[in-house]
This record gives sequence, structure tokens and C-alpha cells, in this order.
Amino acid sequence: MTGSARLDDLLAEARYQRHRYDLYRAKVYGPLPTTMTRLRELEHAYQGAESRLRRAQQEHAPQDRG
Repeated sequence: MTGSARLDDLLAEARYQRHRYDLYRAKVYGPLPTTMTRLRELEHAYQGAESRLRRAQQEHAPQDRG
């Protein structure tokens, strides 16, 4: 997989995980039952995806040579 394709995949994963986390966090304020454990699981998945994306972006960033 090329670097650009990997970054695209990681970006899509991070967006997906953030979306799932945001939806569940909003659900906490509604009338349907929710658990804090599930919210923490989704937050952890989101943070992991963001971390992998940041690491990949740093690895593929152009080096400052000035």
C-alpha cells in the first residue's frame, strides 16, 4: 500500500471512529439507555485511530532542510 493510500485509509478510519463516538455521546443525553463503559470504548477507539493517523502523517511529512 502506498503512503498516500495508507494516509487516506487512516483518515477515513479516524473520521468513522469520531463519528461513532460523537453519536453515542449525543445518545447519552437522550432517553435511550447507554453505558459509560461503551462511551469509553468508543472514545478509546477514536483516540487510537487519531494517534495512528498523526503518527503516519509525521512519518510522511516532508523534512525541513533549510
